[in-house]
Amino acid sequence: MIMQNKIIVENLIASFGAKQVLHNINMGIQKNRITAIIGPSGCGKSTFIRCLNRMHEVVPQAKVSGKVLVDDKNIYDSDIDPVYIRRRIGMVFQKANPFPTMSIRDNVVAGLKLNGIKDNDVLDKTAEESLKKAALWDEVKNDLNKSGMSLSGGQQQRLCIARALAVEPDVILFDEPCSALDPISTSKIEDLMIELKEKYTLVIVTHNMQQAARVSDHTAFFLYGKLIEFGETDQIFKKPKEKSTEDYIVGRFG
Repeated sequence: MIMQNKIIVENLIASFGAKQVLHNINMGIQKNRITAIIGPSGCGKSTFIRCLNRMHEVVPQAKVSGKVLVDDKNIYDSDIDPVYIRRRIGMVFQKANPFPTMSIRDNVVAGLKLNGIKDNDVLDKTAEESLKKAALWDEVKNDLNKSGMSLSGGQQQRLCIARALAVEPDVILFDEPCSALDPISTSKIEDLMIELKEKYTLVIVTHNMQQAARVSDHTAFFLYGKLIEFGETDQIFKKPKEKSTEDYIVGRFG
């Protein structure tokens, strides 16, 4: 079966001022699959996924060149609204970041309210559907008016996933989503990601080799801002083509 690319990256270069942090990245990210981005700290992993939804450019002196094609349309074309792109390509960050002054329900629908949706029936329905998709509804359905900050760390991360899902994205980017979580919470997030790929395309940055091996269909290894190797996860972990990929995976550096 021929798989369709949801995202195609062509000659992507990213920099902060005079410092270039990504060097001519070329790769395709398949639809309804999980792609893991691995590599040592400082290799450009987080910068790469921030380029996929135009968040890199909000940093002062940050620059991007090349193309990021989503469904064959370059998101960096001059006629593209970056706010629309960030809604279509959601992001879940390393540290859960619920809005501290908002209830659980209002955290989930914050994006809809920002887009002018005021109908409470629509907001309530979206909150329930999104929390169910994030595997959190059963745990919070009787506490929707409590602060999002009242939840545990793992629940807060799933709340942030629900918030990303509420605006109906096509792609969800995860930047080290489990690095601050305990093993049980990590397992729940991993199970959730595997469920979500039925409807969404997922890209996850992780330092956890076991996590990449468990959840991803494809893996990209970055080093010094360059894409060293990219392929099916089984191949990358069992028969890497590049010596540096093997050295990183077995723990010789990184």
